[in-house]
Amino acid sequence: MTLSARFERWGGSTALIIAGTGRVFTFADLDHQSLMLARFLRANGLNVGDRFALLMENRFEFFVGMWAARRAGLYFVPINWHLKEVEAQYVVANSNAKGMFTSSRLIDVAERIADKCSEILIRISADHAERGFESLNSILESFPETFEERIQGGVMPYSSGTTGLPKGIVRPLGDVRVGTPTNLEELYRKLYGIDEATIYLSPAPMYHSAPISLSQAVQFYGGTVVLLESFDAEECLQAIEQYRVTATQFVPTHFVRMLKLPAHVREKYDVSSLKTVLHAAASCPPEIKKEMLDWWGPIVHEFYGGSERCGLTSVTPSEWLARPGTVGKSKTGAIHILHPETGEELPVGKVGSIYFENPDRFAYHNVPETTSSCFNSNGWGTFGDLGRLDEEGYLYLADRRTDVIISGGVNIYPQEVENLLASHPAVADVAVIGMPNVEFGAEVKAVVQLAEQPRDTGSTEAELIEYCRARLSHFKCPRSIDFVKALPRQPNGKLLKRELREQYTAAD
Repeated sequence: MTLSARFERWGGSTALIIAGTGRVFTFADLDHQSLMLARFLRANGLNVGDRFALLMENRFEFFVGMWAARRAGLYFVPINWHLKEVEAQYVVANSNAKGMFTSSRLIDVAERIADKCSEILIRISADHAERGFESLNSILESFPETFEERIQGGVMPYSSGTTGLPKGIVRPLGDVRVGTPTNLEELYRKLYGIDEATIYLSPAPMYHSAPISLSQAVQFYGGTVVLLESFDAEECLQAIEQYRVTATQFVPTHFVRMLKLPAHVREKYDVSSLKTVLHAAASCPPEIKKEMLDWWGPIVHEFYGGSERCGLTSVTPSEWLARPGTVGKSKTGAIHILHPETGEELPVGKVGSIYFENPDRFAYHNVPETTSSCFNSNGWGTFGDLGRLDEEGYLYLADRRTDVIISGGVNIYPQEVENLLASHPAVADVAVIGMPNVEFGAEVKAVVQLAEQPRDTGSTEAELIEYCRARLSHFKCPRSIDFVKALPRQPNGKLLKRELREQYTAAD
């Protein structure tokens, strides 16, 4: 079935609701606007495989842009609009984008970026024409030349940049026809039952991979996306009740913020319409997940993957309750745990580098040496994370290889310490990093955001250290704890440990 046939089939059905305003967009709206934009892009110099940058907040026109790119055989490049200007400019220039789609809210920075990126041929504003950007409305009112919707485009996401400059992830388009479900869309449908009855709440910025892939999957199969313009814990619960949301995806920081709401606020909203709640993108402390399961029942599923799509695991609520901490079994290719240095396969229970068989092939744009580091001689792919398997093949994450603290020759996995500290009622957020130690090479430091500011942080530090020492081997426990107003996290919940380490290195 072609994409036009799919969208025409659902015609007047709701494709998108903007939660804050209640504004509704139908599949007919989405079909017409994305088709006209696709025709305009192709008629004005963008060809199959070219890049189209989207610098835009959460709004309907973002969906128009990404579906237009898919129809025109283009790669759309979602730009994190929370980045500093120089960082956003790097992504646009590095991707070799030939078109940019933005909004009046971001027009100032978009203009400066476009002026510095010589490959930009087309500038479009979701609002009115200004600063050399043509308005989307004028495009919709024109009659761009038609073209054959044959090769299907896709997303070119950029890695988070937590371990250096962000890298563009490119997958070959091949000869895939427009209207063909992606492997990930088919997997979501099979695992989570996405169909025409799905009402999916997307609470995160749309420039992240999971909101993009899940939202497109829902609309591809005829469901409705309810879009939060920004995340607010109570407004999220209100949207679930108001729009009778059946599925949603969160990151652990969203869980924490909702759980921190007063009991009378949480109890005020009816969330019984929810059938499937997904979480991913960052490690969820087991105690936080247990609280969510107690609150919402056995509907909280977890998956582990990444923008590179080397592999994907999934775990149901019942599986997780039987094996707390697991991220489940692979749904793509078999998992292998390899020694980080020798590449030797490790036995059950040993922590090593996680590799998946049958990964989706990709390349980091213009960084072939980094691409090759993601695959071994067997063709297995890795995200660079460490973990272990149990005897039944369930995967447990340890940490990213770059985050491991080696103290006195012993590996310490910060995630284990972070999960424990996150369970303390005084802690709102936490990160654990390694600091230089003359005797042991490194020692453990915790950086904590408290739920409430105490009168005496010294006694709180001692209390938290003792809390760890009563539950963990002493060598794993923090030697010191610093208290901050907020930790450097991206809007999708990912902790910027590189930035945190650099702050402490500079201060040392």
